[in-house]
Amino acid sequence: MAIEVSDRAREWLHKQGGVATVRLSPRHGCCGGRADIAVAEARTPDAPKRYTRLEHDGVVLYIAPTLLDQDLTLDVEGFLGLRHLFVDGAPLSR
Repeated sequence: MAIEVSDRAREWLHKQGGVATVRLSPRHGCCGGRADIAVAEARTPDAPKRYTRLEHDGVVLYIAPTLLDQDLTLDVEGFLGLRHLFVDGAPLSR
């Protein structure tokens, strides 16, 4: 597994507490079907034991086991107080 945390994301995460969770989130289509999208949140997961914990450049990352074999990039986008994390490099679907 290779996960890269951009400088912007690392700086932003330090201000948010230094912890991020990367997991899959299901999205359902209007006519059926489903896609699992990788999402990142600046928080500790509800069940940390279900995740792999990594320390990466001063940030604690909790990664869902299904994403461990993916090459991921964690970054931040937005402006002013409306910034949020996003994950690039994990196009998974069903």
